[in-house]
Amino acid sequence: MLKTRVIPTLLLRDKGLVKGENFKKHSYIGDPINAVKIFNEKEVDEIVFLDISATPNRRGPNFDLISDIASEAFMPFGYGGGVTSVDQIEKLFNLGVEKVIMNTSAHSNPELIREASRIAGAQSIVVSIDVRKTLLGNYEVYTENGTLRTKSSPVDYAKRMEELGAGELILCSIANEGTGKGYDLKLLESVCSAVDVPVVALGGCGDLQDMKNAVELGSASAVAAGNLFVFHGKLKAVLITYPKYSELVEIFGTKSGNA
Repeated sequence: MLKTRVIPTLLLRDKGLVKGENFKKHSYIGDPINAVKIFNEKEVDEIVFLDISATPNRRGPNFDLISDIASEAFMPFGYGGGVTSVDQIEKLFNLGVEKVIMNTSAHSNPELIREASRIAGAQSIVVSIDVRKTLLGNYEVYTENGTLRTKSSPVDYAKRMEELGAGELILCSIANEGTGKGYDLKLLESVCSAVDVPVVALGGCGDLQDMKNAVELGSASAVAAGNLFVFHGKLKAVLITYPKYSELVEIFGTKSGNA
C-alpha cells in the first residue's frame, strides 16, 4: 500500500464527465461508468466524483447515477454535490459511497457536518474547501462552485470544519485548477499545519513531481488530480489513465498493512 493516497477526482455535470479550468469552461470528456471501468483495470485505490451541476441547479445528488457508479466501482469512492441533508447522506452510504463530501452546505449549514459526523463517523465526512486569492494577495474561501465569497480565511475555515467533525479536507486552489502548473504549496502548507485531520491537495497538478512537492513541501496527506488522469499530451486528447504502481512507489514509497 502506498504511503500517500493518489486520487483521481472526476467532475460530473448532469450525467457526463466534464473538465475545465479555474472552475470555468467545462467541456464534456466522457461517460462516468466507462471511466470507472478503466480505473478498475488500473487498480486505483480510491476515486472521487464531484457533481458541479447539483448546487447551481438547486437539486440533490443523482442517486440513480451514483447507484450505477457504485455497482461498477471496485474501489472505495467519495461523492460530493448537492448534499444538504442527513437523509441524503444516509442514502449515499446505503448506495455504497464511502465518503460524503460537502462544500456549499458546509458553509450554509455547518451543523450538518456535526450531525453527519455523529451518525456516520468523522472518517466518512469530508469538507471540500475552494480558495481564491484577493487582489491584496490574501486567501479566501469560496463556495457555490467558486462564485460565493465567504470572507473566511482557509486556515480559520479549515479549523472550524475540523471542530465540527470533518474527518478529512480537500483543499483546492481555484486559480490553479485545471492549469497543470502545480498545487499552491503556500496555501497547502498553511492549512496542513493548522489542522490535525488529513488534507488532500487538489487543483493544478501537472505531473507526479507536483504530487511529490505537495507531500514534501506542502505537507499534504494525500494528492488528487483530474487533468493528469483524463488528458494526454499538449493537445489534451482525452485518455483515461493512471500511473503504474511502480512509478507511484518510486515517488511515495509503501507502508506496511499495520502502519
